[in-house]
Amino acid sequence: MPFNLLVLACITYVILLFLVAFLVESRARRGRLGWLRSPLVYTLSLSIYCTAWTFYGAVGYAARSGLEYLTIYFGPTLVFIGWWWILRKLVRIGRQHRVTSIADLISARFGKSNLLGVIVTLMAVVATTPYIALQLQSVVLSFGVFAEHAPDGSAPLGADPTAIWVAAGLALFTILFGTRNLDAKEQHHGIVTAIAVEAVVKLFALIAVGIFVVWGLAGGVSGMMQRIDASAITGWAMNPGRWTGLILLAGVAVICLPRMFHVLVVENYDEGHLARASWAFPAYLMLMSLFIVPIAVMGMERLPAGSNPDMFVLTLPLTEGQGALAMLAFLGGFSSATSMVIVEAIALATMVSNHIVLPVWLRLRPAGAISEDVRAVVLNARRVSIGVVLAMGYGYYHVSGGSAALASIGLIAFAGVAQFLPAMIGGIFWRGATRVGAIAGLIVGFAVWAYALFLPSFGPDAVFPAGLLADGPAGIGWLRPQALFGSDGMDPLIHALFWSLFLNGTAFFLGSVITFPGPVERLQGAAFVNVFEGPLRPRGLGGGHVEPEALLVMAQHILGDEAAQTLFEEAARAQGKRQSILPDPTPAFVSDLEQRLSGSVGAATAHAMIANVTGQGTVTVDDLMTVARESAQLMEYSAQLENQREELARTATALREANDKLTQLSVQKDAFLSQISHELRTPMTSIRAFSEILAEGDLPPAMVARSGRIIQDESRRLTRLLDDLLDLSVLESGKVQLTLGLANLREMIDRSIQAAEQIKPETRFVILRDLAAESLFLRTDADRLTQVFINLISNARKYCDAPQPEIRIAVKMKAGRVRIDIADNGSGIPKDAQGLIFEKFGRLPGEMRAKGAGLGLAICREIVANLGGTIAYLPGQGGAAFRIVLPLRLEAKAA
Repeated sequence: MPFNLLVLACITYVILLFLVAFLVESRARRGRLGWLRSPLVYTLSLSIYCTAWTFYGAVGYAARSGLEYLTIYFGPTLVFIGWWWILRKLVRIGRQHRVTSIADLISARFGKSNLLGVIVTLMAVVATTPYIALQLQSVVLSFGVFAEHAPDGSAPLGADPTAIWVAAGLALFTILFGTRNLDAKEQHHGIVTAIAVEAVVKLFALIAVGIFVVWGLAGGVSGMMQRIDASAITGWAMNPGRWTGLILLAGVAVICLPRMFHVLVVENYDEGHLARASWAFPAYLMLMSLFIVPIAVMGMERLPAGSNPDMFVLTLPLTEGQGALAMLAFLGGFSSATSMVIVEAIALATMVSNHIVLPVWLRLRPAGAISEDVRAVVLNARRVSIGVVLAMGYGYYHVSGGSAALASIGLIAFAGVAQFLPAMIGGIFWRGATRVGAIAGLIVGFAVWAYALFLPSFGPDAVFPAGLLADGPAGIGWLRPQALFGSDGMDPLIHALFWSLFLNGTAFFLGSVITFPGPVERLQGAAFVNVFEGPLRPRGLGGGHVEPEALLVMAQHILGDEAAQTLFEEAARAQGKRQSILPDPTPAFVSDLEQRLSGSVGAATAHAMIANVTGQGTVTVDDLMTVARESAQLMEYSAQLENQREELARTATALREANDKLTQLSVQKDAFLSQISHELRTPMTSIRAFSEILAEGDLPPAMVARSGRIIQDESRRLTRLLDDLLDLSVLESGKVQLTLGLANLREMIDRSIQAAEQIKPETRFVILRDLAAESLFLRTDADRLTQVFINLISNARKYCDAPQPEIRIAVKMKAGRVRIDIADNGSGIPKDAQGLIFEKFGRLPGEMRAKGAGLGLAICREIVANLGGTIAYLPGQGGAAFRIVLPLRLEAKAA
C-alpha cells in the first residue's frame, strides 16, 4: 500500500474526529445532547483504558508471556463487577463536590489542602508522561511498519519528526476541544463522543484482524486450536504471585489513572450510567481480548524470526497482501493512542492549572484583588499545560530512543498511580484519616516506587550505578532497589508494588493516628464518608459582614456573568427576596457558591478565593456540630428541623423585606406629599409672582417679555409634571392602552441613543453594542419601550462620572424572552439607595442628585410591567447597570 495513501487516510480520520467533536459541542451549547448523554456513550468512553499498549502490546505480551496478558483485563472487570459500590461512591462524591480531577478529590477530602493537590499533580505527571511517550512510540512504529511494506519504497519523515507531528496534532485537537470554555462541571461532550467513536473503531479493527486470522489463515476455529496447541504459548506456567499482583495492579489503575478517573467520575452525567457500565465495560474488554492469542500464535508461525510481536496486528495483514485490513488495524491503533493522550492531557492540564498555576497567580496578587477574568487565566494555563505535557512525552520518547525500557512502561505507570489508592480509599471510608497521613503515605509510596521500579527500569549505569543495583547504597544489601529488606527472588514489578503500597499504607495509617484532623478536615471527612446521607453544610462560614456584591464580582470572573447572576438570583429568590438578585451571604449560600467555583478551579483554590473575599480561612469549632450527628434517627430528625428552620428563615426574610419596604414606603409617602407639594408650589409661585408684576402695567417691554417667558417655562414644567403623574397613575392602574406590533429592537435602541444625545452633548460617550444580537423583532409597544430606553440611556449620560465614559448595551435571547442590559462605567448607585430608585420621586443623594421630579424610573418600572417584563438594578458590574427582561411576543389582554 502506498505510504502517502496511509497518511491521507490518517488525516481524513482526524478531520472526521474534529467534525464529530465540533458537532457535539454545537449541540451541547444548544442544550440538545439527547442520546449523546446515554449510558452507551459513557461506557464506550471508558475504553480509553485500552491504549495502544493494549491494542498492539497485548499481542506481544501474549507472544512473550502466554496468558498473563489476561490480567490486564481481569483487573478492571473485577472492579466494575465487584467494586461497583466503590465506583458509585466516587461518582456521588464527584457530583456533590464538583470534583475536577483525582488531585482535586484527594485535596478536597483532606481539608481542601492545595499542598496535597500539588503532590498528587506532580506524581501524576511523572507517572504518566512516560506512558504518553509509549503512545507516541506506538504510532511511530506503526508508521514504520507501513513504510517497510510500501511498494514504492517511500519512507516516512523519520521517527523523531513523525513523533513531533503526532504530538503537535494531538496538542492542537486537545486545546481546541478541551479548553474551549471553563465548564463548571469540567465535562467535555465533544471529546467524550469522539472517544466513543474511536472505541468502536479500535474494537472493530481488532475483531476484523482476528476474524481474518482465524477464518482466513487458520481455516476456522478447529485449525486455530491446533495451531495454539502446537505453539510455545501452551508451555507457559502461571506464577500465582505475579498473576495476583498484576490483577490487583490493573484493578487499581482503572480508578487511579488520571484519564480513567476523568471519564469515570468527572465526565459522568448520570450516576445510573454506572449500572450499565458495570457489565457493558467488562463485555467490551472481553471482546478486545478475544483474538489476542490467535493473532500472536499466527504471527509467530508465519512471520520471520526476530519480528516485533507488538506489531503482529499490522504485519500479518500486510505480509498477506491485505492492505485495506492493515489500514483499518492502523486506524484502530491510532485511535487507541490518540484517545488516551487527549484525555490524559486534559486531566493533567486541569490538575496543573488548578493546583499549581492558579494558586501561584492568586498568591502574587494583593489580598482581595480578584478583578480580572480568572477564566482567561485558567484556560490559558491549561492550554500551555497541554502543550508542556505533550512536549514532555515527546522528550521522554526522544531521550529513551524507543528503547526496550519503554515497552514495560505501561505496568510501571500503573504501579506509580497506584500510590493514590490508600489516600483515596482511606479518605472516602475512614473519617479519622488526616492530611498529614495522606501526605506521608503519598511521599513514601512514590519514593519507594521510583527507587525500586521506575529508575532501575532504565537499566544499569543509566540512572543508578550497576554496583548500587547489585549491592545497595554504600554496600547495604537490604536496601538494594530490587531486593528491599532482604526480599530476594521476587518479581521486580511485584516487589516494587508490594513494598510501595505497604509502606504507603503504613505511613498513611500512622500519620493519621498520631495527628488530629483540623475543623475543615473533619467537616470534609464527614461529608465524604457519609456522602449517601446527603450534603453536610457548614454553619460558621459567611456572615453579615461579607459583601454579597464582592462575592458576585468574584463569581462573574470565574463562572461568567450569566451563570453567576443566575446563581445569585436563584439564591435570592430561595431566601424570599424579590427586589434584588443579591442573596444574604448565609453559610449555606457561601458553601454552595464555593462548590460551584470548585467545579471550575478546584476545591482548594475555590476555598482560598472565598476566604480571600470573606476574610476567613478556617472553620470554627461550632461548624463541627453538623459532624456530631451520628445516628440515623438523629440525622432524620435533624433534617426535619433543618427544613422547618429554612422555611421559617425564608418566611422571616420575606416578612423582614416586606416590613422594611413598608417602612420605606411610609417615609416615601411623607416625602412624596412633601415633594409633590414642593414641585407644584414652585412653578405656581413663580407664575403667580410674575403675573402680579404684569398686572401692575407700565412695564418696560423687555421686562414684560422676560416675565412672559418665565411664566411660559414654568407652565410647561407644571404641565410635564402633571402629565408624568397622570401617566404613572394610568400605568399603575393597569388600564393603559398598548399599541402592539412587531418592532425591531435595534431600531428602537438607535432612536433612544439619538434622543438622549442632548444630555451632556459636550461629552463624548463610547457606546458598546452587539448589533447582530440586537437584530431581532419583538411584538410589543415600540413607543413605550423606546421611552424606557431613552430614560435609562439619558440617566447613564447624566450620572456617569468616569473620565472616559462608556455605555454598554448587551442583548441576549433565552427561552422565548429577551434580556437587555444597559450599563455605564461610572461609580454606580450607592447600596443604600438601590432599593428606592424605582419609587416615586426617588432621587440619588448628594453630588449625584440632578434636576428632575424623580419619576423616570418609577414610570419605567410600570411600563416594563405592563409589557409583561421586569426591570431591576444589576449590582457588581463596575457602574450603574439595569436589566430589562421582556417576552418576545406580548399578547393583547382580553377585554
